[in-house]
Amino acid sequence: MATDVHGPVTPVTAKAEGLAVRVEGLSRSFDGRAVIDDLRLDVQPGEFVALLGRSGCGKSTLLRILAGLDRDIEGTVLVPRRKAVAFQAPRLMPWKRVWRNVLLGLPGRPERALAERALDEVGLENRSNAWPKTLSGGEAQRASLARALVREPDLLLLDEPFGALDALTRIKAQRLVDELWQRRGCAVLLVTHDVEEAVLLADRVLVMDGGVIAYETRVDLERPRDITDPRFGELRAELLRRLGVDRTERTAHPQPTA
Repeated sequence: MATDVHGPVTPVTAKAEGLAVRVEGLSRSFDGRAVIDDLRLDVQPGEFVALLGRSGCGKSTLLRILAGLDRDIEGTVLVPRRKAVAFQAPRLMPWKRVWRNVLLGLPGRPERALAERALDEVGLENRSNAWPKTLSGGEAQRASLARALVREPDLLLLDEPFGALDALTRIKAQRLVDELWQRRGCAVLLVTHDVEEAVLLADRVLVMDGGVIAYETRVDLERPRDITDPRFGELRAELLRRLGVDRTERTAHPQPTA
């Protein structure tokens, strides 16, 4: 059982009563300002969770803490040993071919076949030997996903991975992530500004505000989801309301993001 810990601690890599993630009493401050304040969060194995919130609310900070990239915290963080992160920027090394980028950071001397299996899974089987600068934006993001998947994560952390993509490429990338998640069965935490994207992909959507999870809702819609479904629209409207987007803004921007 995870318990609150007072004083700075580092994230603990462990299983917490069958949960993929357990966070209790988490706080993180920058220059004396609390960005995360006594936050609690549980994520079930295999659950797809989307995290929404205004810029600066702490959602990317939370993701970095779960990834083990930010350790100056107070509280308890329990995460799986096998986890992986994909960021908005693919962060590919331009001097390494795509398959070598996929294997980057893995211990030992992993074989190229391991990278090529992951690239095949994201539809880049023919780009294995390419240089990163020759990839399109969508291809580079898929290579980043392959680099995450090759680690066989029990927890996949996605920090606005589609934010820099054009609309059509973004739709394809969303479908790919949905398919990969259903195939792999790992827990996913997606940080996004896009309310429609959250409802489209997640089992549960959280809204972060004031350094805590201020609101959450389950998305009990059949997959694949239809954005024209009235229930989809109702969920989207409620989330926008929780994010402080009023009716006037919705009229001015037919497809707003949070």
